[in-house]
Amino acid sequence: MKALLGDYPVTAPLKKGEVRSDRVRLDFADVRPPSAGFKRVVRDLEFDVAELAITTFLMAKAFGKPLRLLPAVVVGRLQHSFLVHNAERGPLSPRELAGKRVGVRSYSVTTGMWIRGILAEDHGVDPDAITWVTFEEAHVAEFRDPPNVVRAPAGKDVVGMLLAGEIDAAVVGDGKPADPRIRPVIPDADAAARDWQRRKGAIQINHMVVVKDTVSKADADEVSRLLAQSISAAGNPEMNPYGVGANRRNLEVALDYVYRQRLIPRRFAVEELYA
Repeated sequence: MKALLGDYPVTAPLKKGEVRSDRVRLDFADVRPPSAGFKRVVRDLEFDVAELAITTFLMAKAFGKPLRLLPAVVVGRLQHSFLVHNAERGPLSPRELAGKRVGVRSYSVTTGMWIRGILAEDHGVDPDAITWVTFEEAHVAEFRDPPNVVRAPAGKDVVGMLLAGEIDAAVVGDGKPADPRIRPVIPDADAAARDWQRRKGAIQINHMVVVKDTVSKADADEVSRLLAQSISAAGNPEMNPYGVGANRRNLEVALDYVYRQRLIPRRFAVEELYA
């Protein structure tokens, strides 16, 4: 089975062959970072098994792509600290972002989805009141950005625009820059993230694993078993829950956020995602 799966502590036992199967063999593509292959997952249906951003998966399902979910989180984290600004230009509170320009790799990127939900729920900021400056199109080709999304000039990058004052804030989901001028917009971001987790009873999923509908139930169940064993061998980290029950609340919150932001036309039931 052709597979796309990143290199993480929870996938290492599987990718190194420490967890194995007599039924299926996964042929891992060399794509780094794995997000560089997400278009191939949803547009070309190139992989039988693939890591995929949860927002991309939900949008792909809404457009009828023949993919279904396996209950394994390979990337999860709390996102509050990934909304940043240039402190050299003075203080900036979350509420002040209305009417401002915020850079993000793509409007539909999952970290951006979580940040918009946090701004709306916890800070009273309507995401439609922000101009989102993007650098890439959505992974799902059929999706069209809303009217408050503009494309950055060719050759620009999000950190450079932030330091030059061309944008007021940025979502830096691929890693926070080391530049000391770049600081979180949300005050005490780590504490705010833990408070969100306590209130919502959920983590913020980034990437889960999907299979094509052409994969049989028996083979999908075997891949799911391998993922469960790999995650267990890595110590069952808090941000990598495995199982339908363990991820029900996480997916419910993600579905709420994605639907409210009009990235999907209706709110799926959790059971539909595995069907």
